[in-house]
Amino acid sequence: MDIPRGTAAITLARMAIPTEPIGSVPRPAELLKAMEGHSAGRASAEELESAYESAVCDTLHRFEATGSPIITDGEQRKSSFATYPLEGLTNLSPDGVVIPFKDGHTRQLPRLAAGPFRYGKYAGEYVRRAKPIANRPLKQAVISASALSLLYPADGIDGYSSEQFIEDLIAEAVADISSALNAGAECVQIDFTEGRLSLKLDPSGALLKSFVDLNNRVLQRFSASERARIGVHVCPGGDHDSTHSADVDYAGLLPALFATNAGRFYLQLSSEADRKTVLRRIAELLGPSQRVFVGVIDPISREIETPEQVCDRVLEAAAILPLDRLGTTDDCGFSPFADDVSTARDVAFAKISARVEGTAMAAAKLGV
Repeated sequence: MDIPRGTAAITLARMAIPTEPIGSVPRPAELLKAMEGHSAGRASAEELESAYESAVCDTLHRFEATGSPIITDGEQRKSSFATYPLEGLTNLSPDGVVIPFKDGHTRQLPRLAAGPFRYGKYAGEYVRRAKPIANRPLKQAVISASALSLLYPADGIDGYSSEQFIEDLIAEAVADISSALNAGAECVQIDFTEGRLSLKLDPSGALLKSFVDLNNRVLQRFSASERARIGVHVCPGGDHDSTHSADVDYAGLLPALFATNAGRFYLQLSSEADRKTVLRRIAELLGPSQRVFVGVIDPISREIETPEQVCDRVLEAAAILPLDRLGTTDDCGFSPFADDVSTARDVAFAKISARVEGTAMAAAKLGV
């Protein structure tokens, strides 16, 4: 269901409204088999690396075929969007915070058992590996410092205070973003899916404010020009076709979110029941140097959106938001955890193609 390369080139040339993916796409069956085999001792490290390389190469080429002006490696090498920095660490216990989803399944974070806290892997590695293969600018997603702050246990760690943990966490989060920028990423997206969830855990908003304050302590380490290339993504979760906080009203999230000192905001919107109300609130909060990428594709829906449907959603947003600060994206990643196969790989790329084509269609209608 790929767009022919000739059509992709035309679409790219006409892309006056920016459009970007969120990050993850479903892994090929061959990669999932190799990952499982390596974990069970049936596949060698060389066989796993070959499967990773093949999956990344195929993902980048399929992204390019959609005409997408910004592409990603689809997070093919990540265990998950949240846990990649923890790979290889030995000071973790499995009994951390549990995140429940609407359909009843859960995800559980590990718990930091001893200090100091250091990343086991930085996102720049993914950029360095993908860049020689890619023919378009690369985007890289990173996990937020606020999400990783949940690793520290409520009863503390002997000899390693929460204050020292936060200082170490900030330094590591800065190093993670820097590694991606230094490796050549066009832009970096901070995944902040716990933002909406925090209001479910603490309706007062105090937890949300603490999360935003922590992420701002990371962002303040970057220059204004660097922050213009750094964005924040929020959604109500999207795992195995289920969410963890879709019932939380955007009204409680947006004011705190737009206090984040980032240049870009990637917002789930296509699956919202009252998009116009949300768009009006965004218009009130959007800063003069900020750009908002509105979600026009619902990764959880089995229906493949048409370019015409995407175009209508873009026109709806353009009637409310400043056109020079409007972009489009997907509501969420298609497979944020490696084992999430609820969406077929072909379906994900068909949806991405519809986003790219529909955004270009809207730009033409708007005369930009």
